[in-house]
Amino acid sequence: MSLTHFDQKGDAHMVDVSDKDVTARIAVAEGHIKMAKTTYETIAEGRAKKGDVLSVARLAGIMGAKKTAELIPLCHPLPITKVAVELTLDPDLPGVRVEGTVKTTGQTGVEMEALTAVSTACLTVYDMAKAVDKAMEIGGIRVMLKDGGKSGRYEA
Repeated sequence: MSLTHFDQKGDAHMVDVSDKDVTARIAVAEGHIKMAKTTYETIAEGRAKKGDVLSVARLAGIMGAKKTAELIPLCHPLPITKVAVELTLDPDLPGVRVEGTVKTTGQTGVEMEALTAVSTACLTVYDMAKAVDKAMEIGGIRVMLKDGGKSGRYEA
């Protein structure tokens, strides 16, 4: 198996998807941000000085998905038909679990958009709470589901 983003000379290039079928595509990604218990409580109780952390992070994740082609050099700009970002407080981390779902009907998948949604949401939580907790840790970002297109379904 070879990497698709390199040509025969080894130079990076955008993959030509013009011969691919237009199909319904979906990707789901997940990640989390761990924090101190007091930071978790501040977010859970809505006491963060910058405002409603989870709502702002949800919007940031949606915006991140829509900007993926501007951030990742070889991504195709896609007509995204749905972005959903769910943030769940998890006292066992303690922290926030993030799930991003992206859909399109097109010639290439939306895994990068789902990953960008999750990453951007996690980074926004960090930004909004860093004044009280610089040691927060973002991790576990991965594709959970990808479906549609020639390569079929993938589930983690």
